[in-house]
Amino acid sequence: MTNALKKRKIAVLGSRSVGKSSLVKQFIENHFMDSYYPTIESTFAKSVSYNGVEYDCHIIDTAGQDEYSPINAQYAIGIHGYVLVYSITSKNSFDMIQTVYDKIIDFCGLTDIPCVIVGSKCDLSSSRQVDMQEGLKLANRNNCAFVETSAKNDINVAKVFELCLQEIEKRTAPNQGDQAPSKGCQIM
Repeated sequence: MTNALKKRKIAVLGSRSVGKSSLVKQFIENHFMDSYYPTIESTFAKSVSYNGVEYDCHIIDTAGQDEYSPINAQYAIGIHGYVLVYSITSKNSFDMIQTVYDKIIDFCGLTDIPCVIVGSKCDLSSSRQVDMQEGLKLANRNNCAFVETSAKNDINVAKVFELCLQEIEKRTAPNQGDQAPSKGCQIM
């Protein structure tokens, strides 16, 4: 049994107003805010138990991305996993996911990153512009996990971060005693 928590840094990225902050707030504080305040950047910490292991998760809630936003080094260096969020009510935000994913891959110089693609606002299915199958197809194409969520109704919120930890652990050395570096974009 290990006495120290495994530290994991997770960056939450996506277009403006897709629900990144609502997702993070619901996960950290079990609270949903109806009003929208643009995020500059916030970091939250939470201990998460996954597969019997305690993780000290630092979650970076980023400002909204667009196709011209550069990937900031702080969203790549030292990050263990990514949560890429789009709104099921916005085809444009969905289209941005591949752009953001490609920017991370290019910045890190990798072919594969631990990532969960999240279709948020599934409670607004009457305004749906992105079919669940499209999200699943995008995730499969990029070797990512996929889930649809509602921060408002607390649907699959914790699952997002469990899937992210799962994706991170899949890519780390299978031998727990090994200190081999993960294939993440890390500089220590």
